[in-house]
Amino acid sequence: MRLDGKVAIVTGAGTGIGRAIAIALAKENTDVVINDIDLPLAESVAQEIKAMGHKALAVKADVSVSKEVNQMVEKTLEAFKRIDILVNNAGITKQMAIENETEDGWDKTMDVNLKSVFLCSQAAGKYMIKQRSGKIVNIASITGQRGVPGLVAYAASKGGLLQLTRAWATEWARYNINVNSVSPSLTFTPNQQKRAEAHPDFYKDRVKAIPLRRPLRPEDSAAAVVFLASPEADNITGQDIVVDGGIGAIHPGAALTLSTVY
Repeated sequence: MRLDGKVAIVTGAGTGIGRAIAIALAKENTDVVINDIDLPLAESVAQEIKAMGHKALAVKADVSVSKEVNQMVEKTLEAFKRIDILVNNAGITKQMAIENETEDGWDKTMDVNLKSVFLCSQAAGKYMIKQRSGKIVNIASITGQRGVPGLVAYAASKGGLLQLTRAWATEWARYNINVNSVSPSLTFTPNQQKRAEAHPDFYKDRVKAIPLRRPLRPEDSAAAVVFLASPEADNITGQDIVVDGGIGAIHPGAALTLSTVY
């Protein structure tokens, strides 16, 4: 197994992409700390991993609060003695016209999507520096690379995350710490599946606009994370892997007619 004996923290791992990442890492024989603000969700994922015969620890923490982040890192070290991998997955999305966005709403998005990455990476990274090794993978979004109406705060946070990834990678390269990101497009998490069932025609059109013609699953992003955390990616840092089924390769005009061409 590529990650045999490694220890990973995955934030926001109670459901969706985070859950898929935690399970994928466990399958590589990684000891996984399952973080979520909802402890029962985190515990459920931890039990699922333990049932597979692997080690897992559920930790409740608001990763936008430094005290709680530091406590999460301390619990990880108490349980597993080291930290090899950090996956900054926790994030929130709220669709809102920018003229209606509130200061509190903007700040909350930045705190959860961007500030948390700074706090978690700094706290875990101190131990990676001592080890002179580590892998940090940030879950960004294609929305951080191109505009989407109604998601201005989210797009700004993810755009900042992409630049934070690049800057941090250059600064910590001297410690043999790799910092990369994964940018998914619309992914059919349980929440998105509920929306798809409520608006089937809309989501059917979304899938038709994907060149590979299949919905993106949480496991697709999880596979990219496992690769970036593995020895195969030891010489990759400051990079972003886009997981979008080919959407980013389409000319904007072509996207409008893709569903009629095939």
